[in-house]
Amino acid sequence: MKLQLMNSPPRWALAAASLACMSILGGCATIPGGKPTPGDPWERMNRSIWSFDNAFDHAVLRPVASGYVSYTPTPIRHSIHNFMTNLTYSDTIINDLLQGKLEDFGTDTARLVVNTVIGIGGLFDPATRLNLDRHDTDVGQTLGLWGLHRGPFLMLPFLGPSDVRDAFGRAADEYLTPRAYIQDPYARWSLFLVNDVDARAQLLNQDRLIDSAFDSYAFVRNAYLQNRQFKVHGSQGNQPGQTVTPEQEFPGLAPDDSSSGGNDGSSPPR
Repeated sequence: MKLQLMNSPPRWALAAASLACMSILGGCATIPGGKPTPGDPWERMNRSIWSFDNAFDHAVLRPVASGYVSYTPTPIRHSIHNFMTNLTYSDTIINDLLQGKLEDFGTDTARLVVNTVIGIGGLFDPATRLNLDRHDTDVGQTLGLWGLHRGPFLMLPFLGPSDVRDAFGRAADEYLTPRAYIQDPYARWSLFLVNDVDARAQLLNQDRLIDSAFDSYAFVRNAYLQNRQFKVHGSQGNQPGQTVTPEQEFPGLAPDDSSSGGNDGSSPPR
């Protein structure tokens, strides 16, 4: 969960501490086939963390998100989602610039201004009706476009699937948003809590797909890697000047490895 109080350890530090604790349990996880999948050398530890995250999700996050959807009127939920997206949209704008996407930078800046001013702080989304497209980019994608390899797959406690590059990127992303600089600890706590509930509610329709997978861990891992590969390198696998493909970087971990649980292009950020 993305919860952080002012004057408490930052989120990445909490995740690191949790990761250290969970690594102790790594020996308890069973790896199908007896040895880690290429590209996932920490699979035993990752599966332990996935089991922990999945249990926490079933016990806490999923019921809360389901109740939120059931008892909160749809227009209010849409406004909350719009507000949370608008609050962190500066991350997208800065990464547009870092990636040299000047057209997207202009569109996303206009979108933030329109939704903040006309959309009453982002509660409404008039920018979409004005054909100002919404983009999705982050520090992990920027580092990938700059040529930094993603490193091994990594399951983070409470935060879900990642890789080494994206784990560092997540920490940087947080400091590119106004939310990181709110001084009132209660306001910050509330924003993180609302953001997590809203994000989990957006993923409820994926639960059946994941629950029905033969190996839910492998399904989520492969879906995450496919999704991030597409976001960084596009449908052709590489951007101009990029020469690394998933098969070259991690031989044996193919994006369409149907034996590992499916080929969905999305993954649930926890």
